[in-house]
Formats: sequence, C-alpha cells, structure tokens
Amino acid sequence: MADYLLAIDQGTTSSRAILFDRSGNVAHVAQQEFPQQFPHDGWVEHDPEEIWGTVVATCREVIEKSGGTPSRIAGIGITNQRETTLLWDRQTGEPLYNAIVWQDRRTADACQDLRDRGHADMVQARTGLLIDPYFSATKLAWLLDHVEGARERAERGELAFGTVDTFLLWRLTGGRVHATDATNASRTMLFNIHTQQWDDDLLSLFGIPPALLPDVRDSSADFGHTEASLLGEALAIGGVVGDQQAALVGQACFEPGMGKSTYGTGCFMIVNTGDKAAVSRNRLLTTVAYRIAGKTTYAMEGSIFVAGAAVQWLRDGLKLFDNAAETESLARETRDGHSVYLVPAFTGLGAPHWDPKARGAIFGLTRDTGIAEIVAAGLQAVCYQTRDLQACMRDDMEASPGTLRVDGGMVKNGWLVQFLADMLDVQVDRPTVLETTALGAAYMAGLHLGWYKDLDEIAELWRCEKSFVPRMPEAERERLYQGWLTAVDRVKSVP
Repeated sequence: MADYLLAIDQGTTSSRAILFDRSGNVAHVAQQEFPQQFPHDGWVEHDPEEIWGTVVATCREVIEKSGGTPSRIAGIGITNQRETTLLWDRQTGEPLYNAIVWQDRRTADACQDLRDRGHADMVQARTGLLIDPYFSATKLAWLLDHVEGARERAERGELAFGTVDTFLLWRLTGGRVHATDATNASRTMLFNIHTQQWDDDLLSLFGIPPALLPDVRDSSADFGHTEASLLGEALAIGGVVGDQQAALVGQACFEPGMGKSTYGTGCFMIVNTGDKAAVSRNRLLTTVAYRIAGKTTYAMEGSIFVAGAAVQWLRDGLKLFDNAAETESLARETRDGHSVYLVPAFTGLGAPHWDPKARGAIFGLTRDTGIAEIVAAGLQAVCYQTRDLQACMRDDMEASPGTLRVDGGMVKNGWLVQFLADMLDVQVDRPTVLETTALGAAYMAGLHLGWYKDLDEIAELWRCEKSFVPRMPEAERERLYQGWLTAVDRVKSVP
C-alpha cells in the first residue's frame, strides 16, 4: 500500500514538490526558486527549462527524503500558475520562446483593440472572462506573430501550445500526453465554459490554429504516467488543477457560497457558485472551479496581481528587510491609524479595475514615516484589495462568504490576517495545513486513484488552526478604506 500522494506545485517564483499522507498532512517538502525576467516595461517571462529543471529536482528531493522509494507514492497531482503561456516543438519538446507569464502586459494594446471592435460581450458570455492581457489567448497570438516561422509551423501541426500544466505533462510523459484540465482551459480565453469545448469563434477571433490545442480533461482524471527514468518509476498522474481552484479544493469549499482567498505572489478570492455560471456586474470573473466525472462546478473569482510580490519588492527592490518573516514585527511597530498607502500596481491593476497601464505609487509620506510604515502599507494593500473584491461579490451575489478561509505563504503573518478580518468585518479562518494549493492537487489525484471516495470524505479532513474576528471600530475601518480608494484613483491610467 502506498503511503503518499505527490503534489507538484509550480508557481510564479518557485516550484515545490510536497508529499501528503492520506489525512492530508504534509510529510515532506522541497522547494526551489527561479528568477523572473523583465525584458521591457510590463513584460514578464520565465525560462521554461528553469521551470522544468526545478520541478524534476524538487520531485527527486522529496522522494529521497521519504526514503528514496518511488513505490511509496500512489500518484501525482499537478497544480500550476495559470494563464502563463508556452509554445513548443512537438518533435523535440523544445520551447520556441520563453514562457509569457500571467502578469505580462505586452498585449494591452491588442486587448484594447478587441474591446474597441466590440468583442467584449461575446468573449465574456462564452468564457466568463474579460478581454485582458492576463489571459492566454493574446499571449499565444503574440508568440505566433513574433516568433519567426511560428504561425506557419503551427498551421502545419508542428507546434504545441499549453499552459504550465500542459508543458509539464508533456515533459513528464515523454511527449505522450498533450492535455490540460477544465480549470486551466477556462483561463485561456479560448474555452467555452458552458459547452466545455474549445470555441471555434474564439479561435478565429484570436487567430489560433486548432492543431495547437491540448485535450481538455476532468480535473480528476487519467493524465498518463511519468517516464520511469525521471523519478525512478512510472507514476500515475491523476489530477491537474489550476492553482487558485486547487486552493478552493484544498480548503474544502465544496458548497455554493463557500469561499477562500489565497495570498501568494498575487491574491485570488474565489467563491463556489455550484452548477450556476454566475455573471458579475462588477468585472469579476466567472470560471470553472473543478470538473469531476464530467460534472462542472463553477466559481466567481477576483484576481489581484500583486500580493506577496509586493513583499518581495520591499525585500529585494528596496532592501527594507532580509526575510519576509520580519514583516510582522515591523508592522506591529507602526502607530495606530497611520495613513501611508502603497498601491502595488507594478503590472497594472486587476479586478475590479482591469487597468493594465496603471503603475504603483506610495502616498501619505510624512517626515516621521519609516520602514515600518511602508512595510505595513504593503501588507495592508493586500487587505484593501481583498475588500475591493468583497464589495463586488456582495453586490453580484447579494451576499459574500460570512467566513473566509485563507491560505498561502502570507497568512503565516498574524498581523496581516487580523487586519484582513478587521477590514472585511468577517471572521477569517486559517487552516492547519497552509499548503492548500498543493493539497487540492493531491486530493484531485487521490479521487481518481481511489484514495478518497468523494468530496464529502475530503471535506471532513479540513481543520482550522486559528480564527481571527474583527476588532476594529467601524468608523476607523471606513476611514482607512476611503483613503485606499483615493490612492487607487490616483494611479489609474484613465479616470
């Protein structure tokens, strides 16, 4: 009997491999960071070979930590940074260009042109998405138009497109499997979330040859086996799910109305809407939460591009501290009610603004402003942005989660989570297992492999480590939030 499920968690700044036991507890972890590349203003890229190399290295490391016996692993689940776009040669597996990262803004003008030509309503009706550089479609079109010979080769069927999950599947299976799951497909702006098919009209609109596209499978399904030479044994891949949907699964938000917010490089708040693809009036996204046994569950999502990335910038760009763990003690040094605001629009603003040309700024500096206030403002920006999303969801759904489950590396910071509860005026629950993104991928694999009989069994495994309840007076909450709204208005590229 195998002891573990292996989750590959391929993120924006690092790759991790985590072994979970049957109860969803972390047994072993390996992590490797890799650099982001910024060739031009608003451009963000990754070297695909660095992504691949860190994934293989971390998988091998956790297998070694577990005793070096791959047979102890029942199977693999993959979760990944979504929307990041790759194009590679079907014969060699070699990428034609760097991975264009979800944060990348190079196609902002192309997206504006599509909106100006009146395509926004059709795209949103079919995909649940807004026309924005965030999603994969315009990234892929850019690759086809700017890499020499790419479009002709794509038309001849010589190339393959994929988000990161698809690229990893291709490499892990030795090129035998070219597939994705419904959650990742729903983030490409090429997939009809109602018919659950690639959409011919969208492919025509964006100029995408159908031969490029992967097969779309359930989130819990047969995705083939790894090459035995990679990890010492051919291991079954039983689950693939985009990172934010994976966190929804890992947080056991299986009932309509349940929601979670993940604080990693970006911040993503998702609420389960069941079998209804709810449409937002406030520029939030309708997306696939997961698809199991052919049944699609939908969600409403708000996407914030910069959360932990702001802390990374404060650490690496401004050199204000050496370790992210120091931010909690620094924030606790600030005086109550300080009015410094950091708007981290480094790559534009996400929901509900969708302003790709906005840029970051710090407001409210005075002579007594110090490092502590600027660091606290960076943390508070994450909470203010979550409040923006909460307000939209309340209007769209006539309700928002009365209790919010949170995860991601940032929520280890108790000061931040308390400020979040204060700003949202709701109870915020932090789970015992914070690795919920990887855990969700493991659960999807475990369902397919028979470790778990259904989602109810998985839900019973969720445990709360600490609940944070609001303590801030309403007048102070509203004063601080109104100051944030003023700061955001000042960085927008258009009124």
